[in-house]
Amino acid sequence: MPVSPTCIERVRARHLLPGVLVLLAVLAGCSDAKQESGGPGAQGGQMPALPVTVIEARPTRVPITVEVMAQTEGAKETQVRARVGGVLVKRLYDEGAPVKMGQPLFQIDRAPYEIALAQAQAALVGARAQADQSVREAARMKGLLEKQAISRKEYDDAVSTDAIAQASVQAAEATLRQAQLNLAWTTVTAPVSGQSGRAEKSEGNLIVQGSDNLLTSIHLTNPMWVRFSLAESDTAKLAGGRLNPKAVTGVELVLPDGSVFPRKGRLNYLASQIDPTLGTQQFRAEFDNGDGRLLPGQFVRVRLLTGMRDGVFLVPQTAVIQSEQGRLLMVAGPDNKVAPRPVQAGEWYGKDWVILGGLQAGDKVIVDNLMKLRPGAPVVPHGPGELPAGMGGPGGAGKPAAKG
Repeated sequence: MPVSPTCIERVRARHLLPGVLVLLAVLAGCSDAKQESGGPGAQGGQMPALPVTVIEARPTRVPITVEVMAQTEGAKETQVRARVGGVLVKRLYDEGAPVKMGQPLFQIDRAPYEIALAQAQAALVGARAQADQSVREAARMKGLLEKQAISRKEYDDAVSTDAIAQASVQAAEATLRQAQLNLAWTTVTAPVSGQSGRAEKSEGNLIVQGSDNLLTSIHLTNPMWVRFSLAESDTAKLAGGRLNPKAVTGVELVLPDGSVFPRKGRLNYLASQIDPTLGTQQFRAEFDNGDGRLLPGQFVRVRLLTGMRDGVFLVPQTAVIQSEQGRLLMVAGPDNKVAPRPVQAGEWYGKDWVILGGLQAGDKVIVDNLMKLRPGAPVVPHGPGELPAGMGGPGGAGKPAAKG
């Protein structure tokens, strides 16, 4: 500690006393005298009051919300499969790009199906020629029967032959139609519009009909579905201990970056039973995704709005202390001393805690320097953006000094 010249003179004046003991005693006496005279240091043996920022507790009205983890999924997921076998010649789309219904996606080798189509066309021509001949023969046999030039059995045989020929024509037409379809199916098109997936097969692969013929998938991303589940601890926060869809006034989506999706959604499904394994109830919400901002498979958070809660308080998250006894707030009492206050905290609302109980209107909640505070310690409270009392400039104590 610093020693004043006056104290040194006092030491020198007491040269008859033992040097070291006298020096220590006099220095201690000088230090005591300095503190008693109002110099720097503790006042009356107490720590100096700590400046702290406080906010005044004011009751407010906030929405009743339940926020849980969720995952997005396309409203529809359509698998694109090859209807015919053959060698995959070319991929005709960009993987991951949006596709339209009917857009070509893959090309399978056409040559075998072009040959099959030509054979079916030729078979139909032959069947029709034979049918025409059988018709003429049946007509001729009918005239001979009327003249009684042939027997009834010969006429019946001619009619049967004509019927078989006509059936052959119908079979040939069906074969031709199937050949036309097979040739058309060599160009695999998108059955729906949506967001395409990666190609499951690459050029040169042999597609075997009826086997592993999955080529890609298409997700319908507008609207976007969001799946989530509520546990008993979640539904306990709601009126009646369960979610009533009629009481849900809105569904919000919190994106991975913390921002809120600009459009609200709606519930479009809730399970009629509890999952016996997980003890949760499954739900699904629907959101308009016309701009394609949401992608299938994203992990997001769903916030259900189920009404309004009156008479609660909002305090910054940093002001709430978690202890073994529960959550606490530090408040500045009427005597400007720290008083711990046990509180009942609800959910988060933005960046604030919703305080359901334990606070009174007008309480001064301390929001900074919490690590330095002790119960009963003196503080100098000031509002946010203000200076502690006695530190103000020309503008007045407790307010920021005016800029000159």
